[in-house]
Amino acid sequence: MAHFSDFDTRGYRTVDVTTGYGQWVDTYEQTVEDVMDLAVLEELDEPRWSAVRRAADLGCGTGRTGAWLKSRGVASVDGVDLTPGMLERARARGVHDRLVEGDVRASGLEAGAYDLVIASLIDEHLPKLRPFYDEAWRLADEGAMCVILAFHPHFIMASGMPTHFTSASGEPIAITTHVHLLSDHITAGLKAGWTLAEMREGVVDERWLAVKPKWERFRGHPVSAALVWRKRS
Repeated sequence: MAHFSDFDTRGYRTVDVTTGYGQWVDTYEQTVEDVMDLAVLEELDEPRWSAVRRAADLGCGTGRTGAWLKSRGVASVDGVDLTPGMLERARARGVHDRLVEGDVRASGLEAGAYDLVIASLIDEHLPKLRPFYDEAWRLADEGAMCVILAFHPHFIMASGMPTHFTSASGEPIAITTHVHLLSDHITAGLKAGWTLAEMREGVVDERWLAVKPKWERFRGHPVSAALVWRKRS
């Protein structure tokens, strides 16, 4: 198992997930680039977003993913997040039918009620992946899909960079980051019962360099990944 401490080149002060995102909430929307996650979701062949009746948005944050889903024709979206401040922003956005303060590994949402379970940029905060995939399976109806958009382990390792933000005082602060190889995802998903349907990787390209010119040295490196799973009995 890879440990982020073996790759850390920043040495930032590190806080837990709830504390970190609670402090990051005011600048989160200006910090996370669409090319990291939404652009990769755009490239997926499936699911057919407009056919989704009900989605569970796990780790919904400020509602970025939920808003994107609704813009693609998803009929109904419920969201779950640990951080009250993030949920307040999502509530103000008004795209979710229901918002719940809770853990993505034990969401409290209704079993078998969703034809899509989606999570974006949360896996690096989970010590283990299997509990997430088990909860997604519990929430999913037969034939449903699970989409997880991950911070690519290669980029975490190559850059030595954790998930982080700049505090109001100007201090860079890291949020607890774990390294999960793509094989860890595959193993956890398969053991939970999922069938892998598609996988895409987003690389540092011209779109990225337009917003992060200092990343020229990472040109061509994978920075995010999307895994699409289907529930089959």
